[in-house]
Amino acid sequence: MSTREKEKLLSVVVPCFNEEENVGAFYEELLKNSPFFEEEGLDLEILYINDGSSDGTAEAVKRLRGQDERVHLVSFSRNFGKEAAIYAGLCRAKGDYVAMMDADLQDPPSLLPEMFSYLGQGYDSVATRRVTRKGEPPIRSFFSRLFYKLMNRISKTEIVDGARDFRLMTRQVVDAILSMCEYNRFTKGIYGWVGYETKWIAYENVERAHGKTKFNFWKLFLYSLDGITAFSTVPLAISSVIGLVFCIAAFIAILALIVKNLFYHDPVAGWPSLACIILLVSGVQLFCVGILGQYMAKAYLEVKKRPIYLVKEEF
Repeated sequence: MSTREKEKLLSVVVPCFNEEENVGAFYEELLKNSPFFEEEGLDLEILYINDGSSDGTAEAVKRLRGQDERVHLVSFSRNFGKEAAIYAGLCRAKGDYVAMMDADLQDPPSLLPEMFSYLGQGYDSVATRRVTRKGEPPIRSFFSRLFYKLMNRISKTEIVDGARDFRLMTRQVVDAILSMCEYNRFTKGIYGWVGYETKWIAYENVERAHGKTKFNFWKLFLYSLDGITAFSTVPLAISSVIGLVFCIAAFIAILALIVKNLFYHDPVAGWPSLACIILLVSGVQLFCVGILGQYMAKAYLEVKKRPIYLVKEEF
């Protein structure tokens, strides 16, 4: 892709939560692409979004800022989550092109030249997906694949299995994403919902350079619920169908008991079967109420109009 006609700006957004050890390593790895950036006439800005880290992440970024004015820091007042950090970074990115990358080097900066080449072919965004899950617990890999299969069955928004947040986008795509200012954000779904021509690049999983992942199984489970409720209403339909099925079953059972008693003079059996039925029906009712509660909770958070994040310091 030739950008020699005029210089353009590339914004690199880097969400950080307790990534003190990785901040400098990521910066050095990114700058290995400097010859490519110069050849393509690209200016660079690096936006580290400090998501309420409790270690020295902010201080590490400040040291880099002292060496390079292209480095910027946005620190939240507390931990608001990665989705908030992504949104804050996109809001502040001024670039003609915007790259979203993790600080732990699981998103290899060495892929950026290849990603830019696809933008030159007419794509609006270039996204990455893992083809292996090396270093990830098997049970977590199993449920991750199950989640992607489920989402693609119950939602009209396509979410590619193994999709990473590592993505290079044009200004038009970024503006489209920012137009969706909802409080409950599920960026993987938002990427698919806005559409545009996207080129997918597959690569083998890269383990973290330093530290441990901040996402445990429980956090990923809650994150998956956010995705389902944000981009599908099928669970609501399922609860309705379950209710209808149980109504029909109850009506048939009542008819069977009436016939059995009137024509065969066979009284209804004792209370154990009745207790089991009550417990079963009550459990199904609570399950369906829980589904409704998930959607009501999301609507409750939306209507309060709280800010997605609060900034403590920025430069």
